[in-house]
Amino acid sequence: MTDIPILETPRLRLTALAERHFDAYADMLADPESTRYVGSGVPLDRMNAWRSMAMLLGHWTLRGFGMWAVERREDDVFVGRVGLMFPEGWPSIELGWMLRPEHRGNGYATEAGHAALDYAWQRLHIPRVISLVRNGNEASDRVAKRLGGEFVESIDFHGSPTHVFAYYSPQRDAAESAK
Repeated sequence: MTDIPILETPRLRLTALAERHFDAYADMLADPESTRYVGSGVPLDRMNAWRSMAMLLGHWTLRGFGMWAVERREDDVFVGRVGLMFPEGWPSIELGWMLRPEHRGNGYATEAGHAALDYAWQRLHIPRVISLVRNGNEASDRVAKRLGGEFVESIDFHGSPTHVFAYYSPQRDAAESAK
């Protein structure tokens, strides 16, 4: 199995998705508000939530990066998922997030997103990452902007109008400034 690094922020731990997260993960994917702007937009049953978790873990093996389970450090409670994805058919490496409803509005997506971007810049040396945010998902538009995302275009992504936000490595910015 691929070693999935553990990242820590002041309040959060980003760690490998594991069976201990499954009940909370399945509950999150069964919630219509959580899945409204993701995938086909419909909630998932437990079997498909299991498949989702297995796909996210497999992404680490196939690409060397992926989604982390996000836990609160103070009590190990599962908050959601955050990480980097590049499945077949994606336009670029994406930073994505999904939080359980009771954990939204606390800045967790932004805090974990910054840790994932730092990992992309420092460990993977990726110069550019995007977020794909379906039109109407104003909360995720705000998270992308707080993370430093620059709105670059709207596209049709798998049949849905989608905002594309781009993040650029600080090393890229430093190289551009040096020119």
